[in-house]
Amino acid sequence: MTDQPDSLAGLSLDTAIHLRWVLRDIKGNRTRLSPVSPDDLRAFIEMSLVEMQDDEPVLTNEGHLPIDWN
Repeated sequence: MTDQPDSLAGLSLDTAIHLRWVLRDIKGNRTRLSPVSPDDLRAFIEMSLVEMQDDEPVLTNEGHLPIDWN
């Protein structure tokens, strides 16, 4: 098994799993059904994983790495 990407490496396993699922919701445009918490959104923006476009969160290139790695 490979290590998780650097952007989530310092987090606990539970937190990293939770954040990956939130990133998948953002990627799949499911944020209206599963809104992103303000704390998660702030953390993603600070980690450069998500940016806001037209008041909607979208993944940056860096934001795809935690959910596309294997």
